Amino acid sequence: MTDRGRDALRTTPERLTVGPSSMHWDGHQLVIEIDEVSSPPVISRVRGRITLTPSAVTTVELPLTPDGAHVWRPFAPIADIKVDLAAPGWTWEGHGYFDANFGMRPLETDFRFWTWGRYPTAAGARCFYDAVRRDGSNLSAAVAFAPDGSAQMIDAPPRTPFRRSFWQVRRETRADPGTVPKQTLNMLDAPFYSRSAVTTVLDGETVTGVHEALDLDRYASPLIKPMLALRVPRRARWRFD
Repeated sequence: MTDRGRDALRTTPERLTVGPSSMHWDGHQLVIEIDEVSSPPVISRVRGRITLTPSAVTTVELPLTPDGAHVWRPFAPIADIKVDLAAPGWTWEGHGYFDANFGMRPLETDFRFWTWGRYPTAAGARCFYDAVRRDGSNLSAAVAFAPDGSAQMIDAPPRTPFRRSFWQVRRETRADPGTVPKQTLNMLDAPFYSRSAVTTVLDGETVTGVHEALDLDRYASPLIKPMLALRVPRRARWRFD
């Protein structure tokens, strides 16, 4: 990831371009063209294409704060994905999703901690959003998605803690009573953030999905934030040919 200035941004109704990378919607698929340089400790070119084919595009929005300053937007909670990057072993196809978060204030202004999980099921997919806000209130949302894009709020199994990340970020997700969720694949481990594949049990069904835990108290620390400049460098100037 690279933070770029306004000169690197171009938008049309169908295409978003940021520097050398872009994504566009062709009416059926989201096509993402990547041409970037990875961050330390392993610096290399990251080039290729990711194609995401949704089973449906939703109109769902979930406000994360009472005033709607932060919103979760699950554009395609159920999708097929094809990854074709120019590196050995970086070509595969499988099950995926596409979502985004939007906010009018910095996350650390309104949240102390959150966890999020999205698990494919036999009937579609389930998403769980649990957060502790700065004002002491809590967000606990559980949504079931069907392949046609319809969504409904559901009752969720209990919040269940499981093993902390390498950086000791606490983690929890939803699980049937008596079940201890388990990380099956580490995707990203940072002092304030964990992203991983997690296996849990929901209503008797064993499922594996993407889970994240975000500690905004740690993120806001003046000792932690300078690390982002190393992992997510800033490029102030960009010129399109």
